[in-house]
Amino acid sequence: MGDLLGVAVLGAGHMGADHIRRLQHVVSGARVAAVADPDAARAEEAAAGLDGASVHTDAVAALDAPGVQAVLIASPGPAHEEALLAAFARGLPVLCEKPMVPDSTGALRVMEAEAGLGRRLAQIGFMRRYDSEYRRLKALLDGGSLGRPLMLHCTHRNVSSPPDFTSAMLINSSVSHEIDAARWLLGQELTAVTVLRPASSSGAPEGLVDPQFVLFETEQGALVDVEVFVNCGFGYQVRCEAVCEAGSARIGEEHTMVVTAHGSAREEVAQDYLVRFADAYDREVQAWVDATRRGRVTGPSVWDGYAASVVAEAGVRALESGRRAVVDLAPRPDLYA
Repeated sequence: MGDLLGVAVLGAGHMGADHIRRLQHVVSGARVAAVADPDAARAEEAAAGLDGASVHTDAVAALDAPGVQAVLIASPGPAHEEALLAAFARGLPVLCEKPMVPDSTGALRVMEAEAGLGRRLAQIGFMRRYDSEYRRLKALLDGGSLGRPLMLHCTHRNVSSPPDFTSAMLINSSVSHEIDAARWLLGQELTAVTVLRPASSSGAPEGLVDPQFVLFETEQGALVDVEVFVNCGFGYQVRCEAVCEAGSARIGEEHTMVVTAHGSAREEVAQDYLVRFADAYDREVQAWVDATRRGRVTGPSVWDGYAASVVAEAGVRALESGRRAVVDLAPRPDLYA
């Protein structure tokens, strides 16, 4: 057990519990050394059966627990900044779920803190970069056989939204994945956002603007549109089509089991992101563990987390104002060049 990377998992909710399972039973080279959650009962339940794992209600205390060598942050977004800065102060490598920090001011503080160390410690959890379909699309676009990308058409649908989900969260929580994926696939920063508001679905909670149509502009003139619909009622769907000068490529079609019986065919539709992106999460965490054990940090950076927060904020401004909002990024530190 001493050869395994000891990880403190902060947050024992839906995402955190799944990462605990993944660290203990799926990926190699790591173990859960500590679990932290403000809900003591939830933390105890998540840590049940974990040999040698300590349980905490205070996230920062978990960083100082015996055997902790790295941190996986899966707590709600507003708690991320304190946890990241505490990890940096201890020199602990981090995998932080998105959003890195929900507000751009806090995200800037985190970026300045890491840049001040002169070395990367954090990988940000934009797991779509580890999805096999997204990776194939990225390789195809980078290879240049389809010519210059002109447009990305994206779809992001959820069965239903959680309680207290707000209209702004369709952008800063749901579409944050498309923000990072677009930046990564195109190799360009996003420079402006416009949000259109179709008539809300009768299946959406009262007052929620759902669906939304989000349009991003890029620094080299490409356009990215996202249909986000978080109360579609039938399944979890994520699709992306790249339209280029000499062709197009589409990912996200349902390549799932089709059951034929009694004169009809039925196709399974994933019901949440943990099902659709299970392999991507596994690859992401394995890559983080492997790199951390080698003393390296790879994957999406704090700059990527900061950029996503700034773009999302511009998107919320566009939603609320009904006008195009410009993205204003701080200068990129040399650490992330």
